[in-house]
Amino acid sequence: MFRLICLLAALPAYADTVVAARTIRPEEIVTASDIVLSTANSPGAYGLESDVIGQEARVVLYAGRPIRRGDVRTPAVVGRNALVALVYSQGGLEISAEGRALDRGAVGDLISVLNTSSRNRVMGRVQPDGRVIVE
Repeated sequence: MFRLICLLAALPAYADTVVAARTIRPEEIVTASDIVLSTANSPGAYGLESDVIGQEARVVLYAGRPIRRGDVRTPAVVGRNALVALVYSQGGLEISAEGRALDRGAVGDLISVLNTSSRNRVMGRVQPDGRVIVE
């Protein structure tokens, strides 16, 4: 019995690993047909397809390689150089202006935006509707 326990403890543990089925370029949204599950021991890689589907590739994801944490992110709502609505709100005062995004950003990301009227650079948080709330 002791030998059986020692033998089982020495075997490597295998788990499902999400692997790219094709080469996926940065900023592409990962779909179910883009990935497959593989039985491999790959620390730091995703194990559930649902964690990857609908996410945006941050780097090139090569076919046959595991998709690791940090390789994908929440899809960007605001693209670089996109025109966005800037909103500053303090107390009962709300000021709106047009701005040009200097970064890409997903919902909740803090990005840099150029106010097109004043030419000042401000930092703001991306909202689900694409507006940027100045902080």
